[in-house]
Amino acid sequence: MIWKLFYNIVIVPILWLLFRIYSFMNAKARRSWNGREELFERLDKKLSRFSTSEKRIWFHASSMGEFEQAKPIVAELKKRYPSVRVIVSFFSSSGYEHSLSYKLADIITYIPFDSAQNARRFVELIQPSAAIFMRYDLWPNHLWELNKRRIPSYLASATFHRKKYREMPLIKSFFRALYNSIDYILTVSSEDRDNFIAFKISRPVIEEVGDTRYDQVWQRSADSRMKQLLDSKITADKKVIVIGSSWREDDVHLLTAINRLLLETKTLLIIWVPHEPTEENLDYLEKEFNGKVSSIRFSHLHNYNGESIIVVDSVGVLMPLYQYANIAYVGGGFSSGIHNVLEPAAYGIPVIFGPRHEKSQEAKFLLTSDGAKSVHSSEEIYQVFSILIKEEKKRLSNGRNAQALVRSKIGATERFMKFLKL
Repeated sequence: MIWKLFYNIVIVPILWLLFRIYSFMNAKARRSWNGREELFERLDKKLSRFSTSEKRIWFHASSMGEFEQAKPIVAELKKRYPSVRVIVSFFSSSGYEHSLSYKLADIITYIPFDSAQNARRFVELIQPSAAIFMRYDLWPNHLWELNKRRIPSYLASATFHRKKYREMPLIKSFFRALYNSIDYILTVSSEDRDNFIAFKISRPVIEEVGDTRYDQVWQRSADSRMKQLLDSKITADKKVIVIGSSWREDDVHLLTAINRLLLETKTLLIIWVPHEPTEENLDYLEKEFNGKVSSIRFSHLHNYNGESIIVVDSVGVLMPLYQYANIAYVGGGFSSGIHNVLEPAAYGIPVIFGPRHEKSQEAKFLLTSDGAKSVHSSEEIYQVFSILIKEEKKRLSNGRNAQALVRSKIGATERFMKFLKL
């Protein structure tokens, strides 16, 4: 009760003010703010199509990455209970915008700002039979409202990172009160389960079920093999490196290494997929290539004439492009943190990434299983790529290890469903 009062009197106004200020400074935050205007009116209109007899399950994810973990559960839910309505909410604009075409969700919406009044109105409107929060994105007032109405709540694919600030008495007390409002905490690993238990949370059921991300990426890799994006003549007799979701900080290190490799290996083909294929980022890469190596944009492949680098200027094609790779580099490791390393691993290819991977359990598992390699400089990128290009036995072995890891962790969705009460 004390934390509920403190959160609503002190924290909520501060969060609202910070969110509002940031929305003037950042385009994504501004879209997120504007997207919440008339949220309840739009939601009420969409919900009016539903029958009152149909059960509704509410999924919440912070952004796209977390929603990928929800998708296998949604698919299994729809398979078992076709009449169930699925409502998906997002905090971020990127998650919301990129998921609008997701066909298994009956409603895609923003989660309203976490005031007590908004939470009460939101839960009253959607009337869920259960609420499933993905990974870590918990909003106190919404959770407390569910708890008050005795609506079962789940934290799925849950992770718990032991950080010093969480051990501070006041912060620890707040998180303990928050976690004690959840009915089920279903973790990705035994380590996370033990960390939650050590936090001395008394109320929820805490069990390890695994990470649904593995189920999702395995299914997507199978589906993506049906999408033939490149003519077989382009990749014939080539060693292919796919650079996925690279940031400028990655590109700086990659460019020198790739130029050296292309001079040494005439049968090398690079498929370069920038994280944000804006004209500015595409121009930057092409200017760096100019006069050194030949390149062509993905959208111009009908004019392909043996260019060494394909620069991808489209979104949504990275996953199926990994099927053509012999080696994959996953971006983000020289900036804020690496992107999805499981996507290339599912195809059975070695995965390379930069030094900032400490927040990725999947990266840690791949490194331990000898399916991946972390690099710290342009020289190291060159050396690792060079070895994998020349040593087929090592390349295939690393790839098998990567794929075996993904396969070994499939099944989290099935284990999660055993806890879902409908």
